Amino acid sequence: MRLTAGYGDTNGARPPGGPACHDGRVLVESVPNYSEGRRPEVVDALADAVTATPGVHLLDRTSDASHNRSVLTLAGEADAVTRALEATVEMAIREIDMERHAGEHPRIGAVDVVPFVPLGETTMDQAIAQARTFGRGVAERFGIPVFLYARAAMRPDRVRLADVRRGGYEGLRDEIATSGREPDYGPARTHPRAGAMAVGARPFLIAWNINLESADLDLAKRIARRVRESGGGLPAVQANGFMIEELGCAQVSMNLLDFATTPVWRVWEEVRAVAAEDGVGLRESELIGLAPLAAFMDVATHAGAPADAPVEDRFAAAAGAIRLRDPDPMMALELRLAAARAAGEARTAGS
Repeated sequence: MRLTAGYGDTNGARPPGGPACHDGRVLVESVPNYSEGRRPEVVDALADAVTATPGVHLLDRTSDASHNRSVLTLAGEADAVTRALEATVEMAIREIDMERHAGEHPRIGAVDVVPFVPLGETTMDQAIAQARTFGRGVAERFGIPVFLYARAAMRPDRVRLADVRRGGYEGLRDEIATSGREPDYGPARTHPRAGAMAVGARPFLIAWNINLESADLDLAKRIARRVRESGGGLPAVQANGFMIEELGCAQVSMNLLDFATTPVWRVWEEVRAVAAEDGVGLRESELIGLAPLAAFMDVATHAGAPADAPVEDRFAAAAGAIRLRDPDPMMALELRLAAARAAGEARTAGS
């Protein structure tokens, strides 16, 4: 699976039927993005830092060599998630040098972006407070400049992640000391190895890519302009076009900010229709990380799957409808978290 372009994940949909939280615990998900996708041993070390933290479940990991980027999906009690994230920051500083980093994906730092997503009964205000506390702590402990974005932003011009990352690492490195580009926390200079970091709070976002049966990058970019909201296309959709060399195809890379407003199947059909105008078909789609179960069930219903069919059968129908690569019901956040909790309880019981 490959990475989404990640263009400004400032809106979204909270996962319906998400994990319950009725006992006062603050549960959050975080989906940190790291500027390393070509050295598996480094990604392993980042993942190990998460799994070594009590109270946190590592739900998913994805790497992309072309983008030179990896994404971890973790969830648990907020304080434990913060500890796990800080452990990965310490590891990233040792292993990733932004002065040597190269990749297709926009980025400003070794730990490029860290969003906090409320789960269960956790409120967005609690996620915002957690993001700001984490950002302040990282800046103070590691000397990394931190920019707050999305719901955690303290300036309107930093709500969109794309605005925070304008100019990429090199642009920010050269401009961070100028008026208007100073960080929310930390020094007005990039860290000599780790660069800078964007930290935010947002509802659930689906990172999803569609690969074309074409190597025409210009076509992918045209499709992206047509389907994204900023170009007059579908509401709550962000998109850009990339060339994926190892697959020999162009890709429309997207963030779906609210699948209740614009369902996954609607995006698939729109991209297919626009591509067909040039006589091009769709090869497959790729999910980056996880998605709410409701998003898959919505696709299944649209595809005509019986409402009373088992979840696994409905998931298979949804995956077939959007040609999802390597489909697995564990791509659903709620199912993955339930499985992780059950495995943790089994280990505890057996110890």
